[in-house]
Amino acid sequence: MDRNVAIVMVARVAMSAGRAIAAVVTALYLSDLRYSATAIGGLFVTVTIVSAVLSTGIGLLADRWGRRPFLIVVPLLTAAAGVAFAETRARPILFLAASLGSFGRGGGAGAGNVGPYQPAESALIAESVDPAHRAAAFGRVAFASAVGALVGGLGASVVRHAGPSSPASVMAAYRPAFWIIAVLSTAAGLLALGIREPRVTPRSRADDRATSRWPTRSWSALWRFGVTNATNGVAIGLFGPFVSYWLYQRYGASPGAIGLLFAIVNLVSLAPTLAAAGIARRIGTVRAITAVRAIGGGLLIPMVLAPSYAIAGALYVLRMLVQRVGLPLRQSLTQDLAHPDERASVAALSNLPAQATMAGGQALAGYLFDEVSLAAPFELAALIQMVNAVLYGVLFAGRDERGSGSPGRAPATASRPSSPDSLPGGSGDP
Repeated sequence: MDRNVAIVMVARVAMSAGRAIAAVVTALYLSDLRYSATAIGGLFVTVTIVSAVLSTGIGLLADRWGRRPFLIVVPLLTAAAGVAFAETRARPILFLAASLGSFGRGGGAGAGNVGPYQPAESALIAESVDPAHRAAAFGRVAFASAVGALVGGLGASVVRHAGPSSPASVMAAYRPAFWIIAVLSTAAGLLALGIREPRVTPRSRADDRATSRWPTRSWSALWRFGVTNATNGVAIGLFGPFVSYWLYQRYGASPGAIGLLFAIVNLVSLAPTLAAAGIARRIGTVRAITAVRAIGGGLLIPMVLAPSYAIAGALYVLRMLVQRVGLPLRQSLTQDLAHPDERASVAALSNLPAQATMAGGQALAGYLFDEVSLAAPFELAALIQMVNAVLYGVLFAGRDERGSGSPGRAPATASRPSSPDSLPGGSGDP
């Protein structure tokens, strides 16, 4: 733990609190403004595409320009989006603001991601701690996210929900929530001003020839992450941004009730985020991630078929309890397998296929909600996630035995982070 990681953790609390509020209220706000599920899905598709472009650009540029600028600017964009949602209902402005602020990106309980600057943040964390403790560091940052999302879930109760009514009344009901998002995001951006990182020195032409802008040294790992993340992205797109919408439409749950459920999710997931590294030491990182995805996919089926809000909520809590174990492990594995000069690039590009397929999943979900049933997107997502678990285990087979890396275990060569060659089939540097 050093100064930078401490700042990232505090900023995560603020940013995740805002993200959790947005996860509760964005879809409900649009629904109360009489957007159809297809239109809401269209907005989420737009958000995903813009976020993918921003995330990829940030990942590639952060390896050359440094991580700090993006940890400052992107939260301020989210703050501006909060102000826009609070003060206008013009559809083009809402689409633009949601896209730049990444509203609707990520899962329902919303503690796991903080927006397009996450590749830069992940690289900063990886460089700030010893490789043997990298998974533990990501676990602590995930813990901070859960704390923030716990607070944010409770904060969603500021919405005085009265169901669909006049547009002015709907805006007045939701305005406090969007202003809170703006304030929290501004705080996260200002906190990042305190981050200190070495000055990025200009590369010589020889360095540029040796190191392409494209992360070629990490290709062996990158294509595997691309395949598995692309598959998982479809599943996430089908249900992730729509959890609050589904609870609202299926059970008539209010923003306060949904926010309380999300707060409970983040409360019970505090321990799993810290325990993730220990679980990986016992059974291996890849086995742990594979199990998490299989169990998480399987739990979607009974959740979506639950006869009451209480039962559905309990199953959702259980599913998220399992899912949170995998989050820091996936981040740690990505950074372990990336070349040190390409960490932010790999973090961004490994998620790019997921964001592309997520957009397709969101568009399909909107159609299925309107034309088939409220359960259909969740049932399809469950099947895809279980297939993805098998795919993950196959593509990363042998990683737990060969790598330097089950989290918490010192690498074979302590002074050098593990390389993609530790994967089966790795071809080494070109």
